[in-house]
Amino acid sequence: MIKTLKYLFATALILVAAAALSLYLLSRPPSPPSSQVFLNGQVLTMNADNTISQAIAVADNKIVAVGSNEDIKAFINKDTLVHDLEGKTLMPGIIDAHGHFPGSGVTVISADLSSPPVGNITTIPELQDRLRQRLARKEAGQWVTGFGYDDTLLAEHRHPTRQELDAVSTEHPIYITHVSGHMGVGNSLALEMSGYNRDTPNPDGGVIVKDDSGELTGLLEETAAQALAFRTLDISAMEFYELLTTAVDDYASKGVTTAQSGGVDGMMLKGIYGASQLGLIPFRLELWPFYDKLGEQILSGELNLDDYNSDRVHARTIKIVDDGSIQGFTGYLSHPYHEPFRGNEEYRGYPNLSREKLTDWVERFHSAGYQLAIHGNGDASIDDIIYAFDQAQKKHPVDDPRMILIHSQMARDDQLDAMKRLGITPSFFSAHTYYWGDRHRDIFMGPERAMRMSPTHSAQQRNLTFSVHLDTPVVPMDPMLMVWATVNRLSSSGQVIGEEQRIDPMSALRAVTIDAAWQIFQEDKVGSLEVGKLADLVVLNRSPLVNPESIKDIEVEQTYVGGVAIFARH
Repeated sequence: MIKTLKYLFATALILVAAAALSLYLLSRPPSPPSSQVFLNGQVLTMNADNTISQAIAVADNKIVAVGSNEDIKAFINKDTLVHDLEGKTLMPGIIDAHGHFPGSGVTVISADLSSPPVGNITTIPELQDRLRQRLARKEAGQWVTGFGYDDTLLAEHRHPTRQELDAVSTEHPIYITHVSGHMGVGNSLALEMSGYNRDTPNPDGGVIVKDDSGELTGLLEETAAQALAFRTLDISAMEFYELLTTAVDDYASKGVTTAQSGGVDGMMLKGIYGASQLGLIPFRLELWPFYDKLGEQILSGELNLDDYNSDRVHARTIKIVDDGSIQGFTGYLSHPYHEPFRGNEEYRGYPNLSREKLTDWVERFHSAGYQLAIHGNGDASIDDIIYAFDQAQKKHPVDDPRMILIHSQMARDDQLDAMKRLGITPSFFSAHTYYWGDRHRDIFMGPERAMRMSPTHSAQQRNLTFSVHLDTPVVPMDPMLMVWATVNRLSSSGQVIGEEQRIDPMSALRAVTIDAAWQIFQEDKVGSLEVGKLADLVVLNRSPLVNPESIKDIEVEQTYVGGVAIFARH
């Protein structure tokens, strides 16, 4: 589902550009007040000393002073807008360290098949009924899609089959995406339209799953799933607009001031950049072109990424996906999965790229001066990524590369040591402890490995700068739950998943603000409340430092980007 957003922005730009441009010309994006102050608060600056202040002053789009109420009152004049925080917490805006904007708006076009704690689907018949509800809105022959199903949370403890999707409809192609975003199931018509049959060989880095008789089950993994998923994109301009505005409202209401689309092709790159330029997206954007979609064009100079950078959009980091998801059994592990996969006690998952191919791509981009962000969940994948980057650094040394190792889910201590030595910075999907912690312990990793997944404390002990992320829409955009999960490491059943890897609230807040900004070379502009930085701010209804166990219940009351309010809770 993550990669099925391929054409959405470009399609929308063509269909709604005229209307958006007219609105833009009639009502240009709002400018910030020339002067505003925020008084009587708990101001979490996230500066180098984690200073907690009382008030700040903002002129136009930048912070001009941080200090006590008395300090800041000196900046008040007759034109100043005065905000009384009434003891509430003011902190830097949330930086989405890794996600897939505008994926959280996908409910507009696709059926939500999530199980608890996100949704309410617990059986395959319930999943079928949810698809039938979506089917009722479709004309004959149109694609019907769903997202977020989790085989391990369904009562049947398995993936739906193509026959079960055929029972929903044989006249509509149907494709549903697994919660991991790395696989999905199609009905017979969808498989046929995609050219898949019992004789179709597995593509590199993917699997077309077949039963014992050689017939397609409907399940497609990794690159095999991508080919079918791209066919599902056929939405109207109005559906796109609803999807985009749904995602914008969602992110703004959660305090996000920099959103990421962590993997774009050419059409999506142009579409997102264009939507930002037209004022359709009120916050900053971090865009990562896919190596296999745009890599050759970028390296040859045919595509100049400077054309897609602005004061609101940053696109200088190349995304590579080296393995899949542990909860989908496609993460690449150094030792077998805890429970044998399909009866194979030696199964360790698989990489999307051989070590040799990965190293070649990494060396080419690294030598050309691009930052890299590489997806690696399993520790065998992390081994390959570290090897590839080590080779690139030996041939083309860079003093401060900040190569981002996305997820780093099963990073071992020796791998963290190597990251520190090589200038690699991990971004941990720490909310896995909540959403999948029990199953990582009991099914996928086993108790020992699960207790140290997303090892934030081990990274902290090494002074290894890291961020944490949600990979939205894999899980909902909920930064306060993410901070809570990083601090408390409680599963959805209330079990502690690796107490020794807990970190304090301030460190977890840094991982979604200044440290996340540092990862993408934006720390001089955003991420902390310091003089000269952009006024990207979030007002919380209470302090996240007082009661760590209830951080997830904190609400965002206001969100500002460059001094402009983009969300206010009423």
